[in-house]
Amino acid sequence: MLGSITRIVTLLIASLWASAALAAPPSPWILDRPAAGAFPLLAPDAVADLVVSPDDAPVVGLAAQGFADDLAAVSGRSAQVSADGGAPNRAQVWIGTLGRNPAIDRLVADRRLDVRHLKGAWESFVIAVVERPAPGVPRALVIVGSDRRGTAYGVYELSQAIGVSPWRWWADVAPPRRDRLYVAAGTRRFGPPSVKYRGVFLNDEDWGLQPWAAHTFEPETGNIGPKTYAKVFDLLLRLKANTLWPAMHPTTAPFNGDPANARLADRYAIVMGSSHAEPMLRNNVGEWKAPAADYDYARNRDGVLAYWRERVQANGGYENLYTLGMRGIHDSGMVGADSLEGRKALLEKIFADQRRLLTERGLEGAPQVFTPYKEVLDVYRGGLKVPDDVTLVWPDDNFGYIRQFPDATERKRAGGSGVYYHLSYLGAPLSYIWLSTTPPALIQQQMGQAYDLGARRLWVANVGDLKPAEINTELFLALAWDVDAFRKAGWRGFLADWAAREFGAEAGPEVADLMARWHGLNFERKPEHLQWQLPGQKPRMSDLSLEAAAARLAAFDALSARVDAVAARLKPDQQDAFFELVAYPVKAAAAANHRFFDAEAHDRLADAAPLEARRRGALARRADAELAALTERYNAEIAGGKWRGLMAVEPADGQWKSFRLTPPVLPAASLVGAGPEPAAPPPSAKTDPAAPIVIQAESVAAGAGWTRVDGLGRGQGAMQSGAAASSLAYAVTLPPGDWSLSVDLIPTFPLTAGGALRLAVAVDGGAPVEIAVRREPGDAVWAQGVLDGRLGAASGLSLAGGPHRVVLTAREPGVLVDALAFKPR
Repeated sequence: MLGSITRIVTLLIASLWASAALAAPPSPWILDRPAAGAFPLLAPDAVADLVVSPDDAPVVGLAAQGFADDLAAVSGRSAQVSADGGAPNRAQVWIGTLGRNPAIDRLVADRRLDVRHLKGAWESFVIAVVERPAPGVPRALVIVGSDRRGTAYGVYELSQAIGVSPWRWWADVAPPRRDRLYVAAGTRRFGPPSVKYRGVFLNDEDWGLQPWAAHTFEPETGNIGPKTYAKVFDLLLRLKANTLWPAMHPTTAPFNGDPANARLADRYAIVMGSSHAEPMLRNNVGEWKAPAADYDYARNRDGVLAYWRERVQANGGYENLYTLGMRGIHDSGMVGADSLEGRKALLEKIFADQRRLLTERGLEGAPQVFTPYKEVLDVYRGGLKVPDDVTLVWPDDNFGYIRQFPDATERKRAGGSGVYYHLSYLGAPLSYIWLSTTPPALIQQQMGQAYDLGARRLWVANVGDLKPAEINTELFLALAWDVDAFRKAGWRGFLADWAAREFGAEAGPEVADLMARWHGLNFERKPEHLQWQLPGQKPRMSDLSLEAAAARLAAFDALSARVDAVAARLKPDQQDAFFELVAYPVKAAAAANHRFFDAEAHDRLADAAPLEARRRGALARRADAELAALTERYNAEIAGGKWRGLMAVEPADGQWKSFRLTPPVLPAASLVGAGPEPAAPPPSAKTDPAAPIVIQAESVAAGAGWTRVDGLGRGQGAMQSGAAASSLAYAVTLPPGDWSLSVDLIPTFPLTAGGALRLAVAVDGGAPVEIAVRREPGDAVWAQGVLDGRLGAASGLSLAGGPHRVVLTAREPGVLVDALAFKPR
C-alpha cells in the first residue's frame, strides 16, 4: 500500500512542479542586476571589500569574516576583510558599531547617515547605501549597530538577505548560487528586539551533542568544548539570539571548567547564564567537589558561599545573567528546609548573600534572574520575597504549557519577567528528547500570551541537543526578536518562509504544509510517548481502535510519500539538509508509529485474524529495521559522516528508566510473515473502545469573546475564551441511545495563578453545568493531559439520541477548547 501511495503522490506533485527545484529568491532589497543607486555587493568583475575598525568589538570582525565565508559559498569568490580602510576605487561594505568606528561616526557627524533610532537602543542596526562616503570610495554599504551585537546581527541580516540560511553549517543548507548581487538604494532599520534576552539551553546532551562533539567534531577535547561552542555562538548570532545556558549533565565538562569557553563567549558577545538549578554560573554536577550532602546552605553556608564567590570573581568581567536561588544538585529539590516557611526564609537569606557577592565584585547592577521551577513555584506562591530588580522567569510544565503568568503587580516589577520553555525534556511522566515535535501553534500561543502579560525580559528554550530541533529553535527565537512581525505572518507564514529559504520557492509550499501536518499528528501523540502505561505500570493497549490506528498510520504514510516526492525534485546539494530537517523527522516518526501500532495489531488480532496478525507483525519488524537504517544513515552517511554519533532513537539506553519509553516488544520473526492482503478490514478486537462522536470546537464561527487558534488540537484549531460570559453554540444530532458529554481542552494552565480552567455547559436551554479543571503538575490528570495533548473534562450531562443545542460559556479568559465529545453510555 505504501508503495502505491508513494507513486500516486509523486505523479501528482511531478505534474505541478517544474523539472528542477528553483532557489528561493533573495530578499526584495537584494537585486540580481544593477539599478539606480544600488550597491554592487557582487558584480561580474569584482566582489566588495568588507571594512571594519580595529577599535571595534571582536564580534564585529568575527561576523565580517562569517559574511565573507557566506558570500564565498554563494558565489565561489572571496571577499577581503580589511581593518585598514579597504582598497581605493572599490565597492566597500563598512561594518561598525556606533561610537567605535571612526569612519562611520564621521558619516553620522556629517549627517550623511541617519542613526537617530540607534542612539541608546538595544541591539538595533541600520543597513544603508551611502554615496561617496570618503575620497576614492564612490559608494558604500554601511552596516552600523547600536551596540556590538546589533552590528553582528546587521551583518548576518545581510547574509540571510542574499539567501544564506542561519543553518548553513548546523544543517548543511546549501545557499543558492549567485553571480550578481546588488543592494537596493535606501536605508533599512531593524530593532530593538521584542524580548531583551533571548537564548537556548543545551540540555540532556548525553545521547547526541556530547558524544558527537567528543568523538566526531572535537576529539582533541573529548567533550563539548571551545570548538563546539564557537559554532553554537555563531548560530545564535545568526538567529539574533544573545544568551546561552550551556550543557550541564555529568557527562559533559563544565562550561567554565575551561576558561577558554567564557573568553570565547565574550568574543562572540554572547551573554552567559545558567539553568534554574545552577546558581551563580556554577555547574554543580561537575564543579561541586565536596560531598553532595554538604551542598546545603542551611548547615554549610560558608562552604557554599565560597564556591559561588569563586565563580563571580573569575567571570565577573564578562556579560552574564546571574541565576539566584538554590535547589539541590542536578535539578533535585531544595535541601536545608522542610516546611514552606523554612524554605521561604532560607531562599530570602540566599538571595541577600548572593547579591552581596555581586556587590563585592562591583556587579550590583548586573542582570539577575530567579526561576521558580517545580517545588520552588509553591514557595514563591507562598509569599517568597524576591528583590524587585530581579527578573522572575516563569517555567512551563516541561511540556510546553506555561505554569504561571505575571499578574498586574508582577508586571510593575523593575526586573520584569521572563519564560523558561521546554522544546525537549528528560523527566516524568515520559521524556521527549529524540524528535522536536512541539507544535509551532502552541509555541506561538503560549509565548505570545506570556509576552502580552508582560514576560519580555528573558526567553530561554530548552532545545536538548539542538538537532533535530532546528525549526522550533528558530521559530522560538524569531518570535522573541519581533513578536508583531511574527504574528502578522503567523506560524504558518514562518514555516512557509523557512521552507522556501531552505529548499527553494518551488518546494517551499509543499514542505511547509507537510511539516505542519506532521506537527499536528505528533501533537496527538509524540513518537517518544507511544505507550499508554506510565513507567512502572502494567502494560496496556492503546486507546485507539484498530480503525483509528490504521487511519493514523495512513496519514503518516501519506507524509512519507510526500517527502519522497519532494526529495526526488531537489538538487543534489539540497539532499543532506532535506534529510536532516524534513526526511528524517517525518520518516522516523512514521516508522516509530508503524512499529508500535502494527505490533499492537498483531497482538490484538492473533486469535481473531491470525493471517492479518502475521502480516501486521511483519510490518512492525520492517518498521523497526527502517528506523535503524534511517538513523544509521543520519550518523554515518549524511554530509560525509559529519554528524556521526549525534542521533539516537529513544530510548537510547537504560538510564533514567523511571521516565523513559519502554523498549518496544516486537513479534518474533518466527511468528510473522508476509500474509495475504485482507479483502476487507479485519474484525475489531474485543478490547477496542467504542468511538465517541466528536464535534471540533472550531467548527462554529468565533463569536464575541472567543478567538480561533489555528493549528492547535486534533482538528484545524482550537477556540480560546476571552471575555467571561461569552458563549459558543453547537448543533448536534446524536444516534439513538444515551450519550455522555465531555469537553476536550488543550492542557494549558489558567491565567490566574493556582486557579482552574473553568467553563459552563448547557444543553437545550437547561441550567448550565460548571466545569472546573485544576492543573497540578505531577498528578494523574496532568500526566494524561500532556501525553494525550488534551484534557477530557466530563460535564456529567446525559443526552438522548436526537438533535440538541449545546452552549459553552466562558467563566474565565484563556481556556482553549479543542472539541466536544459524546460517548455512548
